[in-house]
Amino acid sequence: MTIDDIINGVLKNEGGYVNDPRDAGGETNFGITEKVARARGWTAAMKALPREFAFEVYRGQYVIQPGFGLVANLSVPIAAELVDTGVNMGPAIAARFLQRALNLLTEAGLTVDGILGEKSLKALRSFLDKRGPEGEKRLLALLNAFQGTRYAELAESRAANRAFIYGWLARIAP
Repeated sequence: MTIDDIINGVLKNEGGYVNDPRDAGGETNFGITEKVARARGWTAAMKALPREFAFEVYRGQYVIQPGFGLVANLSVPIAAELVDTGVNMGPAIAARFLQRALNLLTEAGLTVDGILGEKSLKALRSFLDKRGPEGEKRLLALLNAFQGTRYAELAESRAANRAFIYGWLARIAP
């Protein structure tokens, strides 16, 4: 699996144009909010946003910028999870989930700041070297647990979000 495969998977999950009044994110197309699209230079109607534009937004803002592409050099499944979580919750939240998980599973002592720097990558590399494929599965399980907990908290804190929790859970339990 490549970065392109990861992005294509997210695009498939996100689907096309949506404008659900219950969604605090507002109008989206391919999972790209209007706010993000405008910040990246999109000026036309959100319904007209092409898949290729969304693909490049994902590559730049949800893979390269937060360092998830570097994670892919160590573990494609972990990178895929971070990209998906980053798209759905924000890259900093996804990075914090990884840092929290590594702190729980290792003695890394990472600052949970949502910035994947060399220390976070070194901790991930060390963990995977020590624990191998079984450790990778456990790390994914913990990342999914954090994601599921966040979904529950979002649904509990805003009644309109309850309409989305069933679909959100499909991201962690397909």
